[in-house]
Parts: sequence; structure tokens; C-alpha cells
Amino acid sequence: MATNERIFNLEERTTVFAEKVITFCRTIKPDAVNQRIISQLVGASGSIGANYGEAVEAESKKDFIHKISISKKETKETRHWLRLLTAAHPEKKEELLPFRKEAHELLLIFAKIVRSSRANRPIENSIV
Repeated sequence: MATNERIFNLEERTTVFAEKVITFCRTIKPDAVNQRIISQLVGASGSIGANYGEAVEAESKKDFIHKISISKKETKETRHWLRLLTAAHPEKKEELLPFRKEAHELLLIFAKIVRSSRANRPIENSIV
């Protein structure tokens, strides 16, 4: 996969992100705290791309905005769990930094998509 393709193909980018999160989480020793954080983190990071894929296949502009908004929410949740995993494992802070950076970038992307889509959305039932 070419680097530029990864940057501009959001479906691929979100999938690769979730795959890397899964791979990293497998390196953490499971205990009561880690298991809860990892379960939530893996779920949220995987949902980002799943909901993006749903948005791409949306049946309407409203449906698209809704599903992109869910991707945005899942990205925020992923950032939350990454922060907690960093707190639980300060020795892995440097390893977790790229994940936190990617989650932040994805959040900015989804926020921009939502804003742009809402701005370009026709006003329904308006009287002219």
C-alpha cells in the first residue's frame, strides 16, 4: 500500500488504525483493569471504520451525517480509552503517542466532514 493511498483513503486508514490498536493491545498483560480498558478501546476503535463504511453507503444526506457523527463519537471514545490506557501504563506512553495522535487527526477529519455536510445540507421544509 502506498503511503499517499493510506493518507487519502479514509476507509483504509480507519481499518489500519483499528488493526494496529488490536496488535498493540495484545502486548498488554490482561488483568481486571487492563481487560476493561482494552475491551472498550478495541470496540471503539473498530467502530470508527465500521460506521464510516456505513456512512459511505448512506441512503440520504441525513443518514450520512448521522453515521459520520457516530464515527466522530467513536473516535472521541477511542481517545478517552487511549488516555486511560496511558494512565494505567505510563511506561508505554511513547508507544501510545502515535495512537493518540492518529485518533486526534481522525477526530478533526470527522468533525470537518460533519461541519461541511451540515453547511451544504439544504434546509428542509423551508418557506421561500
